[in-house]
Amino acid sequence: MKSIYTVPNILTACRFAIVPVLLFMLQPDRGNIVALAAFFLFLSGALTDLADGYLARKYGIESVLGKLMDPLADKMLVATPLIMLIPMGRIPAWVSLLIISRELAVTGLRGLAAASGIVVSASGLGKIKSVFQYTALCILIFPLGLLPLPFLHDLGRIILYVSLLLTLWSGFDYFVRLKNIYLTSAPDA
Repeated sequence: MKSIYTVPNILTACRFAIVPVLLFMLQPDRGNIVALAAFFLFLSGALTDLADGYLARKYGIESVLGKLMDPLADKMLVATPLIMLIPMGRIPAWVSLLIISRELAVTGLRGLAAASGIVVSASGLGKIKSVFQYTALCILIFPLGLLPLPFLHDLGRIILYVSLLLTLWSGFDYFVRLKNIYLTSAPDA
C-alpha cells in the first residue's frame, strides 16, 4: 500500500494551506510589505503546482489522492486572488467569473469522467493556461511603487486577458476530448 505522505501530496497540501493566508493578506488596506509577502506566498504556491506533478511522475509516486486533490488545490489557489483582487480594482469581476466558471465546469466534467473510470489528464494547453494565470496573478498581486514600473498592473491585466482566452479555449478543448473519450469507450447499445 502506497503512503499518502509523499512529497507531491505534501506540496499539494501546502497550496491548500496558502489559501486562507492569502485571503487575509489580499486586502486593500494591508500595505506594501504584506502585499509583497502575499506575492511571494502565491508564487511559492504556483511553483509547488509545477513541482508536484513533475515529482510524482518522475519518481512513480502518483496517487489517487494526488490526482483528486491537486487540481482542486490549483483551482482554489487561483480563485483566491481572482476574487480578492476585484475590490482592489485590479481585475474586472467578469474576467474572474469566466475563469472560475470554466474551472468549476472542468472539475465537474473530470468528476463525471472519474466516476465512469475514465481519467482525462491535463492537456498541454491547460498547462500553458495555468502558467499564464499564475504569471498574471503574480504581477497583479505585486505592490505598485516597489519597482519603477507604473504600468505593472496594466501588464498583468493584459496577461490575464490572454490567460482568459487560453482558459476558455482549453475548457472547450477539454470538453471535446472528454466527449471523444466517452464516445470511443461507451459500450455498444
